[in-house]
Amino acid sequence: MPKADFIYSDPSLPGSIVGNTPYGTYDNDVAFVSESIQVCKFVSRRLGHPVMQVEFGSGSIYAMYEEAVSEYSTHINHYNIKNWLWESYGTEDRVSGSGYGSDGSSSVMGTGSFQPQSAHMGSTFLLSEQYGEAVNIGGGLTLYSSSITLTEDVQVYDLQTVVQASHTSSRIEIQRVFNQGPAAITRFYDPFAGSFEQRQMLDSFGMGNVAPAVSFVLRPISYDIARAQSIETNDLVRKSAYSFEVVNNDIRIFPRPTDSGDKIYFQYYLKSDKGSTTRSWTNNKVSDPSNIPYKFLTYSEINAAGRQWIRKYTLALSKELLGIVRSKYASLPLPNGEVSMDGEGLKAEGREEKSQLLDDLKEFLDSVSLQERSRAEQDTAEAQQQVLNKAPLKIYIG
Repeated sequence: MPKADFIYSDPSLPGSIVGNTPYGTYDNDVAFVSESIQVCKFVSRRLGHPVMQVEFGSGSIYAMYEEAVSEYSTHINHYNIKNWLWESYGTEDRVSGSGYGSDGSSSVMGTGSFQPQSAHMGSTFLLSEQYGEAVNIGGGLTLYSSSITLTEDVQVYDLQTVVQASHTSSRIEIQRVFNQGPAAITRFYDPFAGSFEQRQMLDSFGMGNVAPAVSFVLRPISYDIARAQSIETNDLVRKSAYSFEVVNNDIRIFPRPTDSGDKIYFQYYLKSDKGSTTRSWTNNKVSDPSNIPYKFLTYSEINAAGRQWIRKYTLALSKELLGIVRSKYASLPLPNGEVSMDGEGLKAEGREEKSQLLDDLKEFLDSVSLQERSRAEQDTAEAQQQVLNKAPLKIYIG
């Protein structure tokens, strides 16, 4: 193709950018399309056109323009990820695949604005669930329950075998065994409130843990606590107290059962559940920065400061590209001599401007992060406290 086909000339129609960008990410954005001519003129004039010849067409500037917007979008998304990843972790639907298309395809990349997020405990709750599971006051695992039927004079029972029918070959972890004796309050001796037979009658009505005594209402609560402790200590020292021992999921019951048919209930987790690092409600949720659902920014919603950065970055990319084109030949022969090309200088200048623009953007985004905001609030509070400490105190005369 003749070289003249690649010489720059100002585009005449704003819509000429549509279909001429590599990805077409912003081709449906009215603001992006309408500013394409102005961006081309800005870049070409800064490169010396029309006084100097620019050895690429407007299509190359369109590609640099799209890349600049995407680069700005990337850093804004990185800023948001830094601030909000742990709020989205395990809660928001992830995005994966080669594309994030608004039409569901992988060839058309969708755009969208990042909506403000509200801070919450995030992954702290996931950690607290583990502590809740350990002490049986919550968590995200199913806490199963079962029971063993006591047999006279048999103390040892295999709990793993008991649950075998429900959880084949699944190792269990015992959490709690309900093997307590009658409450001490039911054994208070009160000659004014009833007899042993009356307590048996209460037991038959399902009120066995309610004492028939009534005289305790005339005494402080510490009196009842002391009496209950005395009864429990007596049982512990003089009797075979209610207790158990679990070794390798074999439970030994104390005291030795004297009757058959009574049941002891227990609660347990499955080892496979406790060892799992995933939970059903976190399936297909955000797991890392690579699948947090951020799109390319909508160009029409980027403010003036952001658009100016994009224009400058487009210029830097174009300088680098023009330098690459011109550095193909260090010089061109002329009838009376030769002319040296400035390709290497343009490449170096473009790369330096790119680096400076990226550093400035990163520095600015770091300065407005949530962490920096907390530091600024702390510095402000300390400064205000110092001012207040130096303020004279009023003297009140009563």
